[in-house]
Amino acid sequence: MRILVTGGAGFIGSHFVRLLLASHPDCQVTNLDKLTYAGNLENLADCAEDPRYRFVKGDICDAELVRGLMGESDAVVHFAAESHVDRSIVDSAPFFETNVRGTFTLLEAARQVPLQRFVHVSTDEVYGPIPPGRWVNEAGALLPSSPYSAAKAASDMLVLAYARTYGVPALITRAGNNYGPFQFPEKFIPLIVSNALEDRPLPLYGDGLQVRDWLHVEDHCRALDLLLERGERGEIYNIGTGREHTNLEVARAVLDLLGKPQSLITFVEDRPAHDRRYALDCAKLNSSPGWRAAIEFADGLRRTVEWYAGHPEWVGRVRHGAYREYYERHYVRREETLAAMLRGGGRS
Repeated sequence: MRILVTGGAGFIGSHFVRLLLASHPDCQVTNLDKLTYAGNLENLADCAEDPRYRFVKGDICDAELVRGLMGESDAVVHFAAESHVDRSIVDSAPFFETNVRGTFTLLEAARQVPLQRFVHVSTDEVYGPIPPGRWVNEAGALLPSSPYSAAKAASDMLVLAYARTYGVPALITRAGNNYGPFQFPEKFIPLIVSNALEDRPLPLYGDGLQVRDWLHVEDHCRALDLLLERGERGEIYNIGTGREHTNLEVARAVLDLLGKPQSLITFVEDRPAHDRRYALDCAKLNSSPGWRAAIEFADGLRRTVEWYAGHPEWVGRVRHGAYREYYERHYVRREETLAAMLRGGGRS
């Protein structure tokens, strides 16, 4: 199968590309990524020379480029998105440009080619805050609180509309908070690990009792791989563990793993419209086609902390943008080859 992955240089996307290449010897993967601040080609350094893998630097809002790549593909897995809530509060425009217009551009191209599957990767944040003692299933109302989650909810609605109106073989996944290696350092777990390693304060919004379902990125990618093969068009699938942890519990666990004092925890003013609790009912995915999270949070967090502790140079390069030099060294010639190939209608 020829699979187009958008945003494959990002955190979850890079793990998924690696899983595809490791698990499906006959697949060919094209990774379309604009390489904005969170896109990092170092995340896929071990895949760069695999003949089944191709990287394309480009924007999902570029209709001509998207049409050309979509025409060469059997399936699409769409990760590309602006994804940080804090950034969306400061400047929401890029979120609606990428998350809504970009998804629209992909769907317009998808309805014109015979795709087998279009997997749209969304988030549990579209449901908004869930009251204690309740879990939301796929039929739950969408009540986004932030510009980020509103943009994702809008893109979800576009996907469903194109599936129903045009028959695009699309499905939607909504996952809990992901964590694991290669996550951009501004996200919660890598941020507190990095700060703790340097004995800097660990900032927690409000009282730190916001509840999240923490899903290891490898479990998430296994679910996506399964749904790419067996998911039903027009359907929505929640992906989570069903186990809850507060941000404060996570911060304390990180400090314990690193042998750092709890006094590093610093409470800061809460952000606007901060959702108190997310909680997914994942019975649909657990029962059919049959998936359950395999990585216990304590083990997954330990492995994640160990990875960041063992890769300070990666964190440093990401923070200072050195991976862009890596791109120039390793991919400029590939881009020139790709441009010539697309003009000629061929494929590597």
